Amino acid sequence: MPAPRKYPDEMRDRAIRLVLDIAEEAGSITAGCRRIGEQLGVNTDTLRGWVKQAQIDAGQRPGATTADAARSRQLEREDAELRRANAILRTASAFFAAELDRH
Repeated sequence: MPAPRKYPDEMRDRAIRLVLDIAEEAGSITAGCRRIGEQLGVNTDTLRGWVKQAQIDAGQRPGATTADAARSRQLEREDAELRRANAILRTASAFFAAELDRH
């Protein structure tokens, strides 16, 4: 189960919009993150990560989108479950083969 989010989604969205709105005025995304982060009480690096991911999701920056990352995590969980099931079946198969050889 994922950890609970420290900041509500509405606050994240608002902070991202504010940073993108003042980025040109501030001179860079980093400066905008610093300024908005201080006003909202959000760590600058946290805010910069939100903005970076929002840009990736919007197609403005290369990288894995949020949906792609979620799908990848889901597939990794399914893969791990299938590997566990295969290991159990291999063990059971070896057990029953040994039982048949005894008779």
